[in-house]
Amino acid sequence: MGPGVTVRLDAPGGLDPVAVLGSLAAHNVPGAELTEVDAMTHSRVLPGPEGPRAVKVRFGTEGVDVEFEQVLEDSESDALIRTVRRWLDLDADLDPIRAALSPDARLAPLVAARPALRVIGTTDRFQTAVTTVLGQQVSLAAGRTFSGRLVATFGEPTPSGLRAFPHPDALAAADLEELRAVVGLTSARARTVVTLAKKWSEAGTALTPEQLLAIPGIGPWTVDYLSVRFGDRDAFAPGDLVLRRALGGITAREAEARSQAWRPFRAYALVHLWTAAAYSLG
Repeated sequence: MGPGVTVRLDAPGGLDPVAVLGSLAAHNVPGAELTEVDAMTHSRVLPGPEGPRAVKVRFGTEGVDVEFEQVLEDSESDALIRTVRRWLDLDADLDPIRAALSPDARLAPLVAARPALRVIGTTDRFQTAVTTVLGQQVSLAAGRTFSGRLVATFGEPTPSGLRAFPHPDALAAADLEELRAVVGLTSARARTVVTLAKKWSEAGTALTPEQLLAIPGIGPWTVDYLSVRFGDRDAFAPGDLVLRRALGGITAREAEARSQAWRPFRAYALVHLWTAAAYSLG
């Protein structure tokens, strides 16, 4: 498949492009991603079977158009298309999700307002894990700044002008003091990032929730959030402050209890509440 070739990916049941772009813009990693809200596009580098590949995704209400910016074999483009479909949750059947969440008085107006809302996953679990750690206990803007500095120093350039997120091996071998200094982290946070990279590199695959929790500096909120992003559609983050405020200032225990009625689609309830509170562009 040549450069500039665009592939249409439908989203049965529709897509909410404003909500998706709002979330992508809020978490955009400078240098590795580019979200252009007015153009309704998002560009990023995807890890592919033959190496990092840049794509531009244009969002609409019925699906997305994916433009490949490099020459690809069909087998490689097929693999990247599968990644995009998982990332954007394009294959979810939204009818049972809406039916499960609409009886709740708090969620009913949110579901009615955004019936095509989907859960954004990840194109690279390691990237999502590291950027989530970088964003712990700081604002979204600060987390983006830290991630951008990390990519600028340790990321791999691509022909698109965007950089690929660092491979686990690269961060595992990073000098702790250099990482701390160039990114602007505390020593403890830098140590968490390097330890995460080492454990990920040793495992050769995504770490389990139990393995993540065993790393000093990674707590329950981070693991809950990553479970949502990694594809568990019943995952939930009862300790999340934005969520608890959206539910009237309740405690984490109360949020957990309330969420039982939303099983097995608690991740969608969480995203509806987050979107209404923080990610909506309109």
